[in-house]
Amino acid sequence: MDYTDEQFGLPTVTDIIRELDKPGRDPRPEFKTATFADGVDKISDLEEGMILEGVVSNVANFGAFVDIGVHQDGLVHISALTDKFVSDPREVVKAGDIVKVKVMEVDVQRKRIGLSMRLKDEPGQDNRPARKSPAKENRRPQRGNQSESGFGGAMATAFANAGNKKRR
Repeated sequence: MDYTDEQFGLPTVTDIIRELDKPGRDPRPEFKTATFADGVDKISDLEEGMILEGVVSNVANFGAFVDIGVHQDGLVHISALTDKFVSDPREVVKAGDIVKVKVMEVDVQRKRIGLSMRLKDEPGQDNRPARKSPAKENRRPQRGNQSESGFGGAMATAFANAGNKKRR
């Protein structure tokens, strides 16, 4: 192949190739990959409670999808990313991150894998972090019976009338 042009002549290209041929001269950063567990190749090999290493393949508003080496990405729900409340999963992970996850749930028929990045969580429990809710006195007072209000009452009456017409 001809790598030379007006800007880079043959001596320059030859020098670059000679330097790259030397061991340890690759200027690229070290490439890290997840170490998938041995013997875990299919979704049926997974068991609840297993701790695995995986790669974040996608981040959505509701959580992160993690490739754990079984040809089906698992979902870490936004509530299982950390012990604290998270409003945006992108604050915690990004695609390509290597993470440790715990298998919380496996549904082989639907090909769904529930994961958690909170390794202290136990499968089968509601482990969501408590969300700070506003104090009761800060909430608006509840309105009266909704069925008597204008629109709801009108709709209820219309449905009742429609039902009565069909019965006749």
